[in-house]
Amino acid sequence: MTLTVPNAVFKTRVRDESVGGDNPFRWQDVSTDDIFKGKKIVVLALPGAFTPTCSSKHLPGFDAKYQEIIDQGVDEVYCLSVNDAFTMFQWGKHLGVKQVKMLPDGNGDFTRGMGMLVKKENLGFGYRSWRYAMFVDDKAIVKLFSEPGLADNCPDDPYSVSDVDTMLAFLRQR
Repeated sequence: MTLTVPNAVFKTRVRDESVGGDNPFRWQDVSTDDIFKGKKIVVLALPGAFTPTCSSKHLPGFDAKYQEIIDQGVDEVYCLSVNDAFTMFQWGKHLGVKQVKMLPDGNGDFTRGMGMLVKKENLGFGYRSWRYAMFVDDKAIVKLFSEPGLADNCPDDPYSVSDVDTMLAFLRQR
């Protein structure tokens, strides 16, 4: 049986100059179908914007090697976190992310459907995504690189298999 990504609606924001003011953005719903249907997509999912490993290694690695990923026949790369659209935008801007698209899962609906929603109350984070990366082809999950030790309130933050080099090695051998 082929596993597919869960159906969810992402609450995103897009620039709209007609809104005016200091924050010229409007809300836009984006569905799982909008992102994944008929496309080859790489997703890196991580616990949170502005957090140490996510900010120093995980997202910057994928952004730095974005073109190498695209050159393997991938249509797009998304960074997903259980954060709101404004936080994801500011985090991407703060890091200087140029290529990877930021995907806010503010309510954790997609992450819950993936079975990757975990409590991080030990860090004061509430519910967050477990760290993973996956390759999806037309909504079918082809390969999932989930960090070991998936658990609520995990005492550490494993980062050994969801990195960009592991994903690139997989894509190249396909």
